[in-house]
Amino acid sequence: MKKIKLLFLGGILSNFLIGQTPVSLNGSLSVQGNQIVNKNNTVVSFAGPSLFWSNTWWGGEDYYTKEVVSWVKSDWNATIIRASMGVEANGGYISDTTNKARVKVVVDEAINQGMYVIIDWHSHHAEDYKTQAIEFFKEMANTYGDYDNVIYEIYNEPLQISWSNVIKPYAEDVIEAIREIDSDNLIIVGTPTWSQDVDVASNDPITGYDNIAYTLHFYAGTHTQNLRDKAITALNNGIALMVTEWGAVNANGDGAVDETETNLWMDFLCDNNLTHCNWALNDKNEGASALVQGASTTGGWSQSDLTTSGNLVKDIVVNWCGGLATNQGEIQNNAINIVAYPNPLQENLTINLNSNNDSETLTITDTFGRVVWKHEKKNQSQLQINTSYLQAGTYFLEVANGIEIRTIKLIKK
Repeated sequence: MKKIKLLFLGGILSNFLIGQTPVSLNGSLSVQGNQIVNKNNTVVSFAGPSLFWSNTWWGGEDYYTKEVVSWVKSDWNATIIRASMGVEANGGYISDTTNKARVKVVVDEAINQGMYVIIDWHSHHAEDYKTQAIEFFKEMANTYGDYDNVIYEIYNEPLQISWSNVIKPYAEDVIEAIREIDSDNLIIVGTPTWSQDVDVASNDPITGYDNIAYTLHFYAGTHTQNLRDKAITALNNGIALMVTEWGAVNANGDGAVDETETNLWMDFLCDNNLTHCNWALNDKNEGASALVQGASTTGGWSQSDLTTSGNLVKDIVVNWCGGLATNQGEIQNNAINIVAYPNPLQENLTINLNSNNDSETLTITDTFGRVVWKHEKKNQSQLQINTSYLQAGTYFLEVANGIEIRTIKLIKK
């Protein structure tokens, strides 16, 4: 099924070490229990922005450009981006199919950049447009099903309607259509009450299909511990969650940034390894917008081009603590066993090695693939390296033995 992955594995190993991206590092995502894991079965989480509604003449569609995708990858260290295709609202896909072309621009560039990308059926009434949703996602699966980058979000925010009688049957029909074409890419299912009642969905989860996760949305100015408690219940009941949309302001998308509550939410997401996309990469005159009015539609933004929310969100995304490791990274299998600590990094990084191979190559690279440290291990069980010279940011420790590669994400604050 994964043609792109198979072609890549047939390439030269050194290319992986030099030209790494979030997707080349992590590969196909899947659900194990209540967690999302990468190709190495390591729990991962990703951070990035969500674009605004794609609807014609709404303004947000202007930012559906390959330059914007490239910019948030390079400047924000974004590992994921969400394309929010408006459906039934004025100027949406139902009345104007050019929305699909906008989404494809974003998806194509995300694939080019090696980022994960969410194809979002951005609707509050998706059950009324099931036929169109099936048609759309079948086309997306045929076009992009061979790419590990792609995640299908089949219902953005259901309203206060029944999970078991309305949302779940809709989701099962759309999932069935996708799975006839794409057997394994991750699918995200919306939950009742603007994707907040994840606890309700967890009491009657979708069965019969693999790699299904559920949507959790929050706005920090409105949603507090009560919603986190719902998420805890859902996780304890065994379903995986993804925060495909969140805001640092009120639930209406406006108001002042609630930095205190946002930080509580980020701690929660980090502790539970939840991927998230912030609403919204747009210049609308409201609190949730990341950009000031008139900001360039081709990226290149300075600090003054970002709103209060935008500057806060960029800092979160650049320094996201999830990924392949948090306080300590550990990867084990028959070939490679490695532990690296402390993480986040301090002055020195200790690496414990115990494997079946006497010779392994250890490399630390930054998010641009530039090598900042490299070592050929010969019969060593522990290494200690100075990391005080590294600037704040995200790095990747790779261990390669000529057969396989294992990766730990490192954070320097």
